[in-house]
Amino acid sequence: MPEVSIVIVCMNNMTNIRRCLDSIREYTHIGYETLVVAYQFSEENLIQLRSEYPWITIIESNEIRGFSENNNLALRQAEGRYCMVLNDDTEIREPVIDKLVKTIEKLPENVAVVSPCTCWPGGGIQFCGRQERNWRRNILGLLGFWNEQRPSPYINKLGVFKSYNLCGAAFLIKTDIFREVGWFDERYFFSPEDLALGTLLNEKGYECWVNSELGVVHYMGGSSSNFIITALKPQMQRGNIIFNTRDKQPVRFITELVTFIMLIPRFCYHRYRGLKTPLLNRDYVLSIADLHCMAVCFSNKLPKDIFLKYYNRFPYYREKYRNYLNK
Repeated sequence: MPEVSIVIVCMNNMTNIRRCLDSIREYTHIGYETLVVAYQFSEENLIQLRSEYPWITIIESNEIRGFSENNNLALRQAEGRYCMVLNDDTEIREPVIDKLVKTIEKLPENVAVVSPCTCWPGGGIQFCGRQERNWRRNILGLLGFWNEQRPSPYINKLGVFKSYNLCGAAFLIKTDIFREVGWFDERYFFSPEDLALGTLLNEKGYECWVNSELGVVHYMGGSSSNFIITALKPQMQRGNIIFNTRDKQPVRFITELVTFIMLIPRFCYHRYRGLKTPLLNRDYVLSIADLHCMAVCFSNKLPKDIFLKYYNRFPYYREKYRNYLNK
Protein backbone atom coordinates (compact mmCIF):
# COMPACT_ATOMS: atom_id res chain seq x y z
CA MET A 1 0.00 0.00 0.00
CA PRO A 2 1.40 3.43 -0.90
CA GLU A 3 2.07 5.87 1.89
CA VAL A 4 0.58 8.80 -0.04
CA SER A 5 -2.06 9.08 -2.76
CA ILE A 6 -1.39 12.20 -4.83
CA VAL A 7 -4.57 13.49 -6.45
CA ILE A 8 -4.51 16.04 -9.29
CA VAL A 9 -7.32 17.34 -11.49
CA CYS A 10 -6.23 18.74 -14.86
CA MET A 11 -8.48 20.36 -17.45
CA ASN A 12 -6.78 19.42 -20.74
CA ASN A 13 -3.65 21.47 -20.00
CA MET A 14 -0.47 19.57 -20.84
CA THR A 15 1.82 22.45 -19.84
CA ASN A 16 0.46 22.47 -16.30
CA ILE A 17 0.33 18.73 -15.79
CA ARG A 18 3.80 18.10 -17.20
CA ARG A 19 5.36 20.68 -14.89
CA CYS A 20 3.48 19.31 -11.87
CA LEU A 21 4.18 15.61 -12.55
CA ASP A 22 7.85 16.19 -13.39
CA SER A 23 8.34 18.01 -10.09
CA ILE A 24 6.63 15.22 -8.15
CA ARG A 25 8.83 12.61 -9.82
CA GLU A 26 12.00 14.55 -9.07
CA TYR A 27 11.37 15.46 -5.43
CA THR A 28 9.15 12.72 -3.95
CA HIS A 29 10.90 9.67 -2.49
CA ILE A 30 8.27 8.30 -0.11
CA GLY A 31 6.05 5.52 -1.47
CA TYR A 32 3.21 7.08 -3.47
CA GLU A 33 0.62 6.63 -6.17
CA THR A 34 -0.50 9.43 -8.47
CA LEU A 35 -4.11 9.71 -9.58
CA VAL A 36 -4.73 12.24 -12.37
CA VAL A 37 -8.27 13.18 -13.30
CA ALA A 38 -8.08 14.03 -17.02
CA TYR A 39 -10.96 16.48 -17.25
CA GLN A 40 -12.34 16.98 -20.76
CA PHE A 41 -9.05 15.95 -22.34
CA SER A 42 -8.67 15.83 -26.10
CA GLU A 43 -7.82 12.42 -27.50
CA GLU A 44 -4.40 13.68 -28.58
CA ASN A 45 -3.52 14.96 -25.09
CA LEU A 46 -4.82 11.81 -23.48
CA ILE A 47 -2.53 9.70 -25.66
CA GLN A 48 0.42 11.95 -24.81
CA LEU A 49 -0.33 11.78 -21.08
CA ARG A 50 -0.46 7.98 -21.13
CA SER A 51 2.72 7.74 -23.19
CA GLU A 52 4.83 10.23 -21.21
CA TYR A 53 3.69 9.22 -17.71
CA PRO A 54 3.05 5.46 -17.61
CA TRP A 55 3.47 5.50 -13.80
CA ILE A 56 0.29 7.49 -13.14
CA THR A 57 -3.31 6.31 -12.92
CA ILE A 58 -5.52 8.28 -15.31
CA ILE A 59 -9.21 8.76 -14.53
CA GLU A 60 -11.14 10.18 -17.48
CA SER A 61 -13.80 12.76 -16.72
CA ASN A 62 -15.71 13.91 -19.77
CA GLU A 63 -18.91 15.29 -18.25
CA ILE A 64 -19.06 18.81 -16.83
CA ARG A 65 -17.91 18.48 -13.23
CA GLY A 66 -16.59 20.91 -10.66
CA PHE A 67 -13.46 20.76 -8.52
CA SER A 68 -15.13 18.76 -5.75
CA GLU A 69 -16.71 16.18 -8.05
CA ASN A 70 -13.55 15.66 -10.09
CA ASN A 71 -11.31 15.28 -7.04
CA ASN A 72 -13.75 12.86 -5.45
CA LEU A 73 -13.57 10.59 -8.51
CA ALA A 74 -9.91 10.00 -7.65
CA LEU A 75 -10.12 10.25 -3.87
CA ARG A 76 -12.57 7.35 -3.70
CA GLN A 77 -9.88 5.19 -5.36
CA ALA A 78 -7.04 6.37 -3.11
CA GLU A 79 -5.16 3.61 -1.29
CA GLY A 80 -2.57 5.63 0.63
CA ARG A 81 -2.59 6.41 4.36
CA TYR A 82 -2.50 10.07 3.36
CA CYS A 83 -3.95 12.01 0.43
CA MET A 84 -1.98 14.87 -1.10
CA VAL A 85 -4.34 17.11 -3.05
CA LEU A 86 -2.54 19.26 -5.59
CA ASN A 87 -3.75 21.67 -8.24
CA ASP A 88 -2.33 20.93 -11.67
CA ASP A 89 -0.87 24.46 -11.78
CA THR A 90 1.47 23.77 -8.85
CA GLU A 91 5.14 22.85 -8.79
CA ILE A 92 7.25 21.48 -5.95
CA ARG A 93 10.93 22.37 -5.78
CA GLU A 94 11.93 20.36 -2.71
CA PRO A 95 10.74 17.10 -1.03
CA VAL A 96 7.54 18.77 0.16
CA ILE A 97 5.38 15.66 0.31
CA ASP A 98 7.99 13.62 2.20
CA LYS A 99 8.44 16.41 4.74
CA LEU A 100 4.69 16.95 5.19
CA VAL A 101 4.31 13.28 6.11
CA LYS A 102 7.14 13.58 8.66
CA THR A 103 5.50 16.72 10.04
CA ILE A 104 2.02 15.27 10.53
CA GLU A 105 3.40 12.13 12.17
CA LYS A 106 4.96 14.27 14.92
CA LEU A 107 1.72 16.16 15.64
CA PRO A 108 -1.20 15.18 17.92
CA GLU A 109 -3.56 12.45 16.75
CA ASN A 110 -6.42 14.87 16.07
CA VAL A 111 -4.44 16.79 13.44
CA ALA A 112 -6.09 15.91 10.13
CA VAL A 113 -4.30 18.24 7.73
CA VAL A 114 -0.86 19.74 7.25
CA SER A 115 -0.36 22.27 4.49
CA PRO A 116 2.69 23.93 2.97
CA CYS A 117 2.70 27.60 2.07
CA THR A 118 1.57 28.36 -1.45
CA CYS A 119 3.83 30.86 -3.18
CA TRP A 120 3.81 33.01 -6.30
CA PRO A 121 6.17 31.90 -9.09
CA GLY A 122 8.28 35.03 -8.66
CA GLY A 123 8.39 34.75 -4.87
CA GLY A 124 6.07 35.95 -2.14
CA ILE A 125 3.42 34.05 -0.21
CA GLN A 126 -0.15 33.47 -1.38
CA PHE A 127 -1.36 31.53 1.66
CA CYS A 128 0.43 30.50 4.84
CA GLY A 129 -2.49 29.26 6.90
CA ARG A 130 -6.07 30.48 6.63
CA GLN A 131 -8.46 32.10 9.06
CA GLU A 132 -11.93 31.05 10.11
CA ARG A 133 -14.65 32.27 7.77
CA ASN A 134 -18.24 33.02 8.78
CA TRP A 135 -21.16 35.20 7.72
CA ARG A 136 -20.06 38.20 9.79
CA ARG A 137 -16.59 38.27 8.27
CA ASN A 138 -18.10 37.71 4.85
CA ILE A 139 -20.33 40.79 5.16
CA LEU A 140 -17.47 42.87 6.57
CA GLY A 141 -15.37 41.71 3.64
CA LEU A 142 -18.05 42.74 1.15
CA LEU A 143 -18.09 46.19 2.77
CA GLY A 144 -14.30 46.44 2.68
CA PHE A 145 -13.74 46.19 6.45
CA TRP A 146 -12.13 42.71 6.58
CA ASN A 147 -9.74 40.67 4.51
CA GLU A 148 -8.19 37.26 5.01
CA GLN A 149 -4.64 38.58 5.27
CA ARG A 150 -5.24 40.77 8.31
CA PRO A 151 -3.12 39.73 11.36
CA SER A 152 -4.32 36.55 13.06
CA PRO A 153 -2.90 33.70 15.18
CA TYR A 154 -3.88 31.37 12.32
CA ILE A 155 -1.76 32.81 9.50
CA ASN A 156 1.77 33.84 8.53
CA LYS A 157 3.57 32.41 11.57
CA LEU A 158 6.97 30.72 11.57
CA GLY A 159 7.63 27.00 11.75
CA VAL A 160 4.87 24.45 12.32
CA PHE A 161 1.72 26.07 13.68
CA LYS A 162 -1.98 25.50 14.11
CA SER A 163 -4.13 27.19 11.50
CA TYR A 164 -7.90 27.09 11.16
CA ASN A 165 -8.48 26.34 7.50
CA LEU A 166 -6.65 25.07 4.44
CA CYS A 167 -5.87 26.06 0.87
CA GLY A 168 -7.24 23.61 -1.71
CA ALA A 169 -4.27 24.07 -4.05
CA ALA A 170 -1.96 21.93 -1.86
CA PHE A 171 -2.57 20.02 1.36
CA LEU A 172 -1.87 16.63 2.96
CA ILE A 173 -4.75 14.95 4.80
CA LYS A 174 -5.23 11.63 6.60
CA THR A 175 -7.23 9.44 4.23
CA ASP A 176 -9.38 7.80 6.89
CA ILE A 177 -10.49 11.19 8.22
CA PHE A 178 -11.12 12.52 4.69
CA ARG A 179 -13.27 9.46 4.04
CA GLU A 180 -15.08 9.90 7.35
CA VAL A 181 -16.22 13.46 6.50
CA GLY A 182 -17.36 12.42 3.02
CA TRP A 183 -14.50 13.84 0.91
CA PHE A 184 -15.15 17.25 -0.70
CA ASP A 185 -18.70 18.60 -0.46
CA GLU A 186 -20.09 18.34 -3.98
CA ARG A 187 -22.60 21.12 -3.45
CA TYR A 188 -19.71 23.41 -4.33
CA PHE A 189 -18.77 23.46 -8.00
CA PHE A 190 -15.61 25.54 -7.83
CA SER A 191 -14.95 27.30 -4.50
CA PRO A 192 -15.17 27.35 -1.51
CA GLU A 193 -14.97 23.56 -1.12
CA ASP A 194 -11.60 23.86 0.63
CA LEU A 195 -12.94 26.28 3.26
CA ALA A 196 -15.99 24.07 3.74
CA LEU A 197 -13.74 21.05 4.31
CA GLY A 198 -11.53 22.83 6.85
CA THR A 199 -14.54 24.20 8.70
CA LEU A 200 -16.17 20.78 8.87
CA LEU A 201 -12.94 19.23 10.20
CA ASN A 202 -12.81 21.83 12.98
CA GLU A 203 -16.46 21.23 13.86
CA LYS A 204 -15.70 17.53 14.25
CA GLY A 205 -12.77 18.20 16.59
CA TYR A 206 -9.94 17.84 14.09
CA GLU A 207 -7.23 20.42 13.43
CA CYS A 208 -5.48 21.93 10.40
CA TRP A 209 -1.78 22.82 10.70
CA VAL A 210 0.82 24.48 8.49
CA ASN A 211 4.52 23.94 8.00
CA SER A 212 5.67 27.40 6.91
CA GLU A 213 9.15 26.10 6.06
CA LEU A 214 7.72 24.22 3.07
CA GLY A 215 6.48 25.95 -0.05
CA VAL A 216 4.63 24.94 -3.20
CA VAL A 217 4.69 27.24 -6.21
CA HIS A 218 1.17 27.97 -7.39
CA TYR A 219 0.77 29.47 -10.86
CA MET A 220 -2.60 30.84 -9.84
CA GLY A 221 -4.51 33.04 -12.23
CA GLY A 222 -6.18 33.02 -15.60
CA SER A 223 -7.52 35.45 -18.13
CA SER A 224 -10.62 37.29 -16.98
CA SER A 225 -11.24 38.24 -20.60
CA ASN A 226 -12.27 34.63 -21.20
CA PHE A 227 -16.05 34.28 -21.25
CA ILE A 228 -15.94 31.31 -18.89
CA ILE A 229 -15.65 33.82 -16.05
CA THR A 230 -19.25 34.89 -16.76
CA ALA A 231 -20.28 31.42 -15.53
CA LEU A 232 -17.60 30.89 -12.90
CA LYS A 233 -18.13 34.10 -10.92
CA PRO A 234 -21.89 33.70 -10.26
CA GLN A 235 -21.51 30.07 -9.16
CA MET A 236 -18.58 31.02 -6.89
CA GLN A 237 -20.68 33.77 -5.35
CA ARG A 238 -23.57 31.37 -4.75
CA GLY A 239 -21.20 28.83 -3.23
CA ASN A 240 -19.80 31.47 -0.87
CA ILE A 241 -23.30 32.49 0.22
CA ILE A 242 -24.24 28.86 0.91
CA PHE A 243 -21.05 28.25 2.86
CA ASN A 244 -21.03 31.47 4.88
CA THR A 245 -24.69 31.40 5.91
CA ARG A 246 -25.05 27.64 6.64
CA ASP A 247 -28.80 27.56 5.85
CA LYS A 248 -29.60 30.34 8.35
CA GLN A 249 -32.36 32.08 6.42
CA PRO A 250 -32.33 35.57 8.05
CA VAL A 251 -28.54 35.69 7.77
CA ARG A 252 -28.71 34.44 4.19
CA PHE A 253 -31.14 37.19 3.16
CA ILE A 254 -28.95 39.89 4.72
CA THR A 255 -25.88 38.46 2.95
CA GLU A 256 -27.72 38.28 -0.36
CA LEU A 257 -28.98 41.85 -0.01
CA VAL A 258 -25.55 43.28 0.85
CA THR A 259 -23.99 41.32 -2.01
CA PHE A 260 -26.58 42.64 -4.47
CA ILE A 261 -26.12 46.26 -3.37
CA MET A 262 -22.31 46.06 -3.60
CA LEU A 263 -22.53 44.60 -7.12
CA ILE A 264 -24.43 47.59 -8.55
CA PRO A 265 -21.51 50.09 -8.62
CA ARG A 266 -19.13 47.33 -9.72
CA PHE A 267 -21.36 46.48 -12.69
CA CYS A 268 -21.72 50.15 -13.67
CA TYR A 269 -17.96 50.66 -13.52
CA HIS A 270 -17.12 47.63 -15.64
CA ARG A 271 -19.90 48.28 -18.17
CA TYR A 272 -18.90 51.92 -18.61
CA ARG A 273 -15.25 51.02 -19.17
CA GLY A 274 -16.15 48.03 -21.32
CA LEU A 275 -18.27 49.97 -23.77
CA LYS A 276 -15.70 52.74 -24.19
CA THR A 277 -13.28 50.38 -25.92
CA PRO A 278 -14.35 48.79 -29.24
CA LEU A 279 -12.79 45.43 -28.42
CA LEU A 280 -13.78 42.25 -26.62
CA ASN A 281 -12.12 43.49 -23.45
CA ARG A 282 -11.72 42.48 -19.84
CA ASP A 283 -14.10 45.08 -18.42
CA TYR A 284 -16.92 44.14 -20.77
CA VAL A 285 -16.63 40.48 -19.84
CA LEU A 286 -16.50 41.37 -16.13
CA SER A 287 -19.65 43.47 -16.51
CA ILE A 288 -21.47 40.40 -17.83
CA ALA A 289 -20.15 38.39 -14.89
CA ASP A 290 -21.38 41.13 -12.51
CA LEU A 291 -24.81 41.04 -14.13
CA HIS A 292 -25.01 37.29 -13.70
CA CYS A 293 -23.92 37.60 -10.07
CA MET A 294 -26.72 40.08 -9.45
CA ALA A 295 -29.22 37.76 -11.12
CA VAL A 296 -28.39 34.84 -8.80
CA CYS A 297 -28.10 36.76 -5.52
CA PHE A 298 -31.47 35.50 -4.29
CA SER A 299 -31.43 32.20 -6.19
CA ASN A 300 -32.03 28.81 -4.59
CA LYS A 301 -30.07 26.97 -7.29
CA LEU A 302 -26.90 25.06 -6.56
CA PRO A 303 -23.61 26.43 -7.93
CA LYS A 304 -23.31 23.72 -10.60
CA ASP A 305 -26.77 24.52 -12.00
CA ILE A 306 -25.84 28.20 -12.12
CA PHE A 307 -22.59 27.43 -13.91
CA LEU A 308 -24.36 25.30 -16.53
CA LYS A 309 -26.97 28.00 -17.13
CA TYR A 310 -24.43 30.67 -17.99
CA TYR A 311 -21.87 28.36 -19.56
CA ASN A 312 -24.45 27.58 -22.23
CA ARG A 313 -24.89 31.31 -22.93
CA PHE A 314 -21.31 32.01 -24.08
CA PRO A 315 -22.22 32.01 -27.80
CA TYR A 316 -25.16 34.35 -27.13
CA TYR A 317 -22.99 36.97 -25.42
CA ARG A 318 -20.22 36.77 -28.00
CA GLU A 319 -22.70 37.32 -30.82
CA LYS A 320 -24.44 40.15 -28.94
CA TYR A 321 -21.17 42.01 -28.50
CA ARG A 322 -20.19 41.53 -32.14
CA ASN A 323 -23.53 43.02 -33.20
CA TYR A 324 -22.88 46.02 -30.94
CA LEU A 325 -19.49 46.60 -32.57
CA ASN A 326 -20.97 46.38 -36.07
CA LYS A 327 -23.59 49.10 -35.50
